Amino acid sequence: MSGIVKPGYTRALDLKRGHVEMAHGAGGRAMAQLIHQLFLPAFDNEFLRPMNDQACFPGTNGRMVMSTDSHVITPLFFPGGDIGSLSVHGTVNDIAMSGARPCYLAASFILEEGLPLADLKRIVDSMAKAARSAGIPIVTGDTKVVEKGSGDGVFITTTGIGVVPEGIHISAARAQPGDKILVSGTLGDHGIAVMSLRENLTFHTDVESDSAALHDLVARMIAAIPDIHVLRDPTRGGIATALNEIAQQSAVGMLLHESEIPIREPVQAACEFLGLDPLYIANEGKLIAICAPQDAKMLLQAMRTHPLGANAAIIGEVIEDTHGFVQMQTRFGGSRIVDWLSGEQLPRIC
Repeated sequence: MSGIVKPGYTRALDLKRGHVEMAHGAGGRAMAQLIHQLFLPAFDNEFLRPMNDQACFPGTNGRMVMSTDSHVITPLFFPGGDIGSLSVHGTVNDIAMSGARPCYLAASFILEEGLPLADLKRIVDSMAKAARSAGIPIVTGDTKVVEKGSGDGVFITTTGIGVVPEGIHISAARAQPGDKILVSGTLGDHGIAVMSLRENLTFHTDVESDSAALHDLVARMIAAIPDIHVLRDPTRGGIATALNEIAQQSAVGMLLHESEIPIREPVQAACEFLGLDPLYIANEGKLIAICAPQDAKMLLQAMRTHPLGANAAIIGEVIEDTHGFVQMQTRFGGSRIVDWLSGEQLPRIC
């Protein structure tokens, strides 16, 4: 963690009743106390332990992939996860969508003065658990503190590095007419789980966030079908926005079949209550895959053998369209355009 000094303190952090103070970001004794008593025990590994301003780790042959993502979700804790686990899963998934094997993570925290240390410990412990479960160490990071009222508890930025295996060329520019479009499971779970806790909303649901690291699922998919054309995790803006982006990058159209799109009944009901379209709701543990038509059934079978792909489905196909439109055939036999999200359905979702 940047700004580290040798600990010269004797007082222990009060992790039950204490709060983040400006001194915790000042680079002195209090900051060292926070790092050595909270962050290091949670994230401890051979690369972080030297406590330098950078991490040294072995190089790996192959094409390197790097991604960074900032997480500003409200509320910090939600059914099925929190900002800590989400910050790990989000960056791991961004790396995995290239077909890469994620190797290392870095984490940067912006803490608001007054944040309870108990909440920070809960977030850090969740983040450490998610990283260990994914098998990806957090090897370096940084901590800053802003004045009370200048933040929203905690913001976390995670950066990841991964390696793409030889022969894998997954890109949003590779979708071709005739390709099949698959999703790994039910859509909209994360967004609805978060929305259900917002102070200005009056509905309740038992839906939990789908937040999860998808790299093992992707590895199984690539083992079955190495020539997957496109992978994308439909986070902010949901599947609708993700498919519009892919259509533009590949200069193709998309045709979806509404009856094939997996959506849980409570999610559908919540969207109807709120006047929202589930195709635009954020997901944090689902992916879109596009592959050649002859590979679709085998890829679907491979996805369904993994717990995170048990509800996978083929939901449409890529078509020729110079306008790059995403269309959907409705359950009633009609069709409609699934356009870009023109605004934010509800902010601070990821």
